[in-house]
Amino acid sequence: MSPEVLSTPVVDTATPPPDRAHSRARAARRRRIVVAASRVLLLVAVLGLWEVLSRAEVIDPFNFSMPSKIWDQIWTWVTHGTALGSLGEQVWYTLYEALLGWVVGVVAGVVFGIALGRITLLADVLGPYIKVLNSIPRIVLAPIFVIWFGLGPASKVASAVVLVFFPVFFNAFQGAREVDRNLVANARILGASDRRVTLQVVIPSATSWIFTSLHVSFGFALIGAIVGEYIGATKGIGLLVAQSQGTFNAAGVYAAMVILAVVALLAEGLLTFAERRIFRWKPTSSDS
Repeated sequence: MSPEVLSTPVVDTATPPPDRAHSRARAARRRRIVVAASRVLLLVAVLGLWEVLSRAEVIDPFNFSMPSKIWDQIWTWVTHGTALGSLGEQVWYTLYEALLGWVVGVVAGVVFGIALGRITLLADVLGPYIKVLNSIPRIVLAPIFVIWFGLGPASKVASAVVLVFFPVFFNAFQGAREVDRNLVANARILGASDRRVTLQVVIPSATSWIFTSLHVSFGFALIGAIVGEYIGATKGIGLLVAQSQGTFNAAGVYAAMVILAVVALLAEGLLTFAERRIFRWKPTSSDS
């Protein structure tokens, strides 16, 4: 072999050159800045247009209120509390009901989804009943739960559970059915029992499906808690909405909606953080 061939440098084509990597990082950083700025500008434009139209009475300020009045209402609740007590107490009461209903609904949905995804006979027997229950508008069950469990948190937790269960169940069920059959076959060849296959192959493979449902299911849990409080409760954000509506306080209704949106966004951020920590091996959109 000639010296020229021996001295030829070997180029690692799998790793991009440093300049290209820095360029990609700068481009991704610029894109994040542009997206964040665009979001802020869009929000400011919408709120500003709403404020101007309300003050000019192009839209009825009594029915539609305006951002400045909504902010004043939130500030009043924060500094002086609500008619039901402090704002923090109302937020925590609703959050407690939603969290408890979310946890119960997620656990039940994952367990039943994996079980029916793994056991074909069980899926064939219970499948029609689950479809019938899923076709029922579950939000109308909230008044029934209030009758059954009273005005306490149990009725709101039940409403949250039925709203959370089905999206989690169907995603877990589909995730269990979509497991690579070669992985299952290889595990069985190595002597794995049904229990080990389920715990070490099926559930890890279905985790991404389950996490997809978690992002929307917490919002459903909040809806269940709020609707239950709206129908009948002793405290909570839903009761604030009902009281504001009863006194024709549109700013109060919107203020409660803003508070709920903040809680939902914080929960979404926590779920996204947890998902990124668990699925660090997955490439992000900026890596492609």
